[in-house]
Amino acid sequence: MTGGPGPELRTARLLLRRWRDTDRPPFAALNSDPEVMKHFPAPLSAFESDAFVVRIEAFFAEHGYGLWAVEVPGHAPFIGFVGLSRPRFDAPFMPCVEIGWRLAPAHWGQGYAPEAARAALAFGFEDVGLTNIDHIAQTMTHEEFLSWQLFYLTLFDMAKTAQVE
Repeated sequence: MTGGPGPELRTARLLLRRWRDTDRPPFAALNSDPEVMKHFPAPLSAFESDAFVVRIEAFFAEHGYGLWAVEVPGHAPFIGFVGLSRPRFDAPFMPCVEIGWRLAPAHWGQGYAPEAARAALAFGFEDVGLTNIDHIAQTMTHEEFLSWQLFYLTLFDMAKTAQVE
């Protein structure tokens, strides 16, 4: 199950790419980690995790964007995902395109999520032509709130820079 052709995004430290078969075992481990999944209904089994990868790749094939597998070239071949998706639940604000990420705990606190998210957002707005990208809020700890503040300040700064140019 190698990902088909599609956009690769590069940042100063990261490669956002299509999924590989070798991503499945570490992704299953990530999705079974209670700490990673504490804001979700439950951790995922290996079968559910693999099914998620199939849905991600199908979304890429249909839309030309999605949740990219993230690697740190030369250091870590897979650390999680970051990208754009369409949530599959019913809510008054649906449909929408959402920015999302899920990284292995060993890679938390290194700025990878906002770095990759900036690349995914830029691709969504500039290459895909999206006019709005959301993030659906979840319950979070104080430490997560502080991280979010930094993330949104980074995005706000990015938006101000784009308006000036």
